[in-house]
Amino acid sequence: GTSAMRQRFSPSDLVATALGSCMMTIMGIAARAHNINIDGTTCDVEKIMVTEPRRIGEIKAHLEFPKSASYTDKEKKILEHAALTCPVFESLHPDCKKTVDFIWP
Repeated sequence: GTSAMRQRFSPSDLVATALGSCMMTIMGIAARAHNINIDGTTCDVEKIMVTEPRRIGEIKAHLEFPKSASYTDKEKKILEHAALTCPVFESLHPDCKKTVDFIWP
């Protein structure tokens, strides 16, 4: 029946969530490789739909690092580069705007 089709997240929600998850995963790998502690970092994503054709027009991601931490400029560059070159980010169509805010302590 139709109840089987009910989903908690729409497919386009999952795309936005996948971007946030991928950025966090790749940042985690980079953090481990460079001995940077990002424990407690959070990512919130927001999806904005557009019409003609109906699609994701923009995904906004807010990456917030723990207030108790401190990062050097080099560490920030490493983490930002990791997030902005993750596979999902690279896979999204160029017409899909990706706005990423890094909120440092």
